[in-house]
Amino acid sequence: MKCVLLVAGFATRLYPLTLHTPKPLLEVGGRTILDRLMEKVEEIPSIDEIILVSNGRFFTTFIQWAAKYSSHRKITVLNDGALDNDHRLGAVADLEFALRERKIDEDTLVLAGDNLFDFSLKAFVDFFLAKRADCITAHRVEDSEQLKRTGVILVNSEGRVLTFEEKPKVPKSDLAVPPIYLYRQDTLPLLGTYLEEGNNPDAPGNFIPWLLRRKEVYAYFFQGKRYDIGTPESLEEARRAYVFPPSRN
Repeated sequence: MKCVLLVAGFATRLYPLTLHTPKPLLEVGGRTILDRLMEKVEEIPSIDEIILVSNGRFFTTFIQWAAKYSSHRKITVLNDGALDNDHRLGAVADLEFALRERKIDEDTLVLAGDNLFDFSLKAFVDFFLAKRADCITAHRVEDSEQLKRTGVILVNSEGRVLTFEEKPKVPKSDLAVPPIYLYRQDTLPLLGTYLEEGNNPDAPGNFIPWLLRRKEVYAYFFQGKRYDIGTPESLEEARRAYVFPPSRN
């Protein structure tokens, strides 16, 4: 199994913090967002390579991070070539770029580099292997304004996803979907087909409604907190939640 971490955004809503530092390398509770995500990925024994898709501006920064990070997995950093927000490829296009560059032909975990969460990715992988189908994650959110800023789904009694809407103006449920997905090996070529048809290459959730018309997708429901870090306010919320380790002195 491979893991693709999408870290190519320019995070313009967080300027000036992200003018010279990519969002995944911002500090939250004494560690970077990316380090915390990597800790989650390291829980999965079947993952043998972690692939970061960076933009051109911060490619060298992520190369330097990878050189210092200690992992038993192979870490690969790719450069999608974008140098500013106006010329970004988009998350779906970045994922497809990684699949082509690394010639990935096996089940793949996909994560956005700006989400922190409490639940175990190993439990998500176990669910995926049991379902033998593409899987997404979901949790209940009471705040309707927050629901308007994420993917929202309807599911049947077995957890099969019936509908998916990215950033709905009127959410149809309280089931929010963070950008944490597991795609089967035979699904990966469909990303190229999706883009060739001229579909939206931006937010990673845009691919899901298109996929639902072709394959079964199941939702893994998790408990605990999830922080989508996109604004100064959400960054501060995450920093309040992730406190520094207690002093040993």
